[in-house]
Amino acid sequence: MNPSTAFARVLVDELVRGGVTDAVLSPGSRSAPVALALVAAERAGRLRLHVRIDERTAAFLALGLAKASGRPVPVLTTSGTATAHLHAAVLEADASGVPLLALTADRPPELRATGANQTIEQAGLYGAAARWAADVGVPEAGREEAQNRYWRSVVAKALTIAAGTLSADPGPVQLNLALREPLLPEEEPPAELPAPWAGRPGGRPWTAAEPSAGWAAQAHRLPPRTLVIAGDGPLHAAPALSEGSAWPVVAEPSSAFWGLPGSVRGGVLALGAPGWLAAHRPERVVVVGRPTLSRPVSALLADPAVAVETVSASPRWADAGRSSSRVARLFAGAEPDDPVDAEWAAAWSAAAGRVGAAVDAVLDGALALTAARLARDVVAALPAGALLVLGSSTPVRDVDRLAVPRADVSVLANRGVAGIDGTISTAVGAALVHGGPAFALMGDLTFLHDLTGLLVGDGEPRPDLTVVVPDNDGGGIFAQLEPGQDRHARDYRRVFGTPHGRDLVAVAESLGWAASRVSTPEELPAALAQGGPRIVVVGTDQRAEAALAAELRAAAAAALAS
Repeated sequence: MNPSTAFARVLVDELVRGGVTDAVLSPGSRSAPVALALVAAERAGRLRLHVRIDERTAAFLALGLAKASGRPVPVLTTSGTATAHLHAAVLEADASGVPLLALTADRPPELRATGANQTIEQAGLYGAAARWAADVGVPEAGREEAQNRYWRSVVAKALTIAAGTLSADPGPVQLNLALREPLLPEEEPPAELPAPWAGRPGGRPWTAAEPSAGWAAQAHRLPPRTLVIAGDGPLHAAPALSEGSAWPVVAEPSSAFWGLPGSVRGGVLALGAPGWLAAHRPERVVVVGRPTLSRPVSALLADPAVAVETVSASPRWADAGRSSSRVARLFAGAEPDDPVDAEWAAAWSAAAGRVGAAVDAVLDGALALTAARLARDVVAALPAGALLVLGSSTPVRDVDRLAVPRADVSVLANRGVAGIDGTISTAVGAALVHGGPAFALMGDLTFLHDLTGLLVGDGEPRPDLTVVVPDNDGGGIFAQLEPGQDRHARDYRRVFGTPHGRDLVAVAESLGWAASRVSTPEELPAALAQGGPRIVVVGTDQRAEAALAAELRAAAAAALAS
């Protein structure tokens, strides 16, 4: 057996023994030994393999698989620029704490810095974004026993670090795999590989344990007038938070608090109403997860009159405003004998009711199916147990402001770096793990940015995923921000509005997905009930959506002033 094949088989065997259940690859020559070992493992029923022709799509697919499962997921590429296409997903995995394992096949050292084809400096390519990076070394003949132990040790370490087993800080890891020819095996691979583990208890390798939830244990008591701000957080923390909070919670949709007791609908609209907030400003804010969605939350956290405490299960906590006065490892909810300001907490709950009624009246008063109403209605129409993946930009913010939070729906969003790239692939990966009906809500530019994510190859599993796309023919969020002001009107359409002029139904159908267009609220439930893979397109208008966003803020403020 040639050294590259021997290495690849041990590598894949140790990945499986370490808890890997899914792997993703893009085709290539230098990565061939590992690719063949992966497909052999799939034939043996040891893992599930996903193949994508685009490395960036492959990486975000792996990100979605890892994000939804909490387990490390490897993504394999060939050498050269193929490895660079993983970078965006690695950055997202770094910032959001997702155990992504980048397996980058490479040329051997003698070909580096020589002008050899498809050769770049790959070792440490992702810099500080990787929790750990190893240039594994070229497999050599005649050193099988020593190399076997070394290879297994490296893979076990990579899985342990990626999963955050010891550090409570999961994230991406790179293994750079330098391989010499011959790259193809001379014989069929065995079904199983021996794994001698002298000195390790039970003869077993290290395993990638599930990250600890642990946020519900008592750490400290919260004072009166405490508001919980819950940002993006992992799904596997949700069971520990099933009791919710006795304090009002402003929870982003992808946080583990969304929909739990204490979570208030439209909390960001209340924070954005200066008059109401002046009378109900919290004395202390406890930040759980990583809030990134709204300016009113950022302004509250930057207020020097408010004491900010941060809860983090890892050494990487969110404190963009540098305002945290205390960092705790575990979330402590208010106990029955804690001095809770019940009247103040009740005022927040009542405010959520008034805000909800006000925005519902505005949304229901429009005859057309606006993007804002779409966000509310999609969440309401999902079956219990569904998965919802939210694209960055406007959709996740519309759900945050307008939807009724639901604890019986799992919500994911790439909020680590909050890019629009790779969202379809992330949703496909998450849907394949979810095992039930899955849905995604994303804008038209987000959809177009990852069209190759719709390419599911022959023999690949097809996800039960329905992607809902509000199509405003470009970058509609900018119409709601400073670039949308009249003084920028001359260049808005070209530079910010960026109209694409594509028929997204035809685009989706050309890539093999069923697709339809919905224009009224009454048509939406039936479209969502058809099952995936499917694309549902809803036409909207950028300027009209911006005007509606202002109307909704005004309606919420008026309701809170009454």
